Amino acid sequence: MDGGNGIVRVAQGGVLRLGFDRPARKNAMTGAMYAALAEALVDADRDEAVRAVILHGSEDAFCAGNDIGDFASNAPDQGERPSARFMKALLRLRKPVVAAVNGPAVGIGATMLLHCDLVYAGTGAKLVFPFARLGLCPEFASTLLLPAKLGHQRAAELLMLGDPCSAQEAHTLGLVNAVMPPADVLPHASDVAARLAAMSVASLHAAKSLMRGDELDRYEERMEKENAQFSRLLVSPEAKSAFAAFQQRGKS
Repeated sequence: MDGGNGIVRVAQGGVLRLGFDRPARKNAMTGAMYAALAEALVDADRDEAVRAVILHGSEDAFCAGNDIGDFASNAPDQGERPSARFMKALLRLRKPVVAAVNGPAVGIGATMLLHCDLVYAGTGAKLVFPFARLGLCPEFASTLLLPAKLGHQRAAELLMLGDPCSAQEAHTLGLVNAVMPPADVLPHASDVAARLAAMSVASLHAAKSLMRGDELDRYEERMEKENAQFSRLLVSPEAKSAFAAFQQRGKS
């Protein structure tokens, strides 16, 4: 277990639980958190003792997206952003991933759910894709996955308008498997992960691989295109203004 970098890592009974642990910032992600998550997922893929993974926050917040202060002050001049390694590790993970979502899942907090195999949400959960409102573009192959799943118009509502999507709306759209009281979400996800951990590893690997088909390279290619646009937009006046306004609200 290690919460010093904002990630709590607990392995038990074939299940690896990765918890986001920055409650004061609603589990907003830092570069250190992305690095810890990427390392944990790469290790989990190699470790035969790990048979399923759970991603979770607290009963108050799943993940509020990037920590804007950390993100703005540590944006690389070139090369991969810290989140990219995490994205690729989750994308390529062969083992089943279960998400337990309460409260806000914003930005990366929402897009990572598109790459989880099973998603359970509390009644107060909400998914938000705020990229356009921040002067940025969507990420993590969401511009490919959401239109394919929802159709162009519904995906445009989420990715272009950035309006919050409630847990019940997300369930209706097929973005989450079930909605339940907040206190039940992590225990339910843990029960599901335990069921998966008791099953044939080879069968689950085959099922996940076949469901995704030959799309992994296509997802990664789309991620590269999104990241290139994201990096270009990150230095735009609109993004700088949006970040400055966000940070100012945080101080008031």
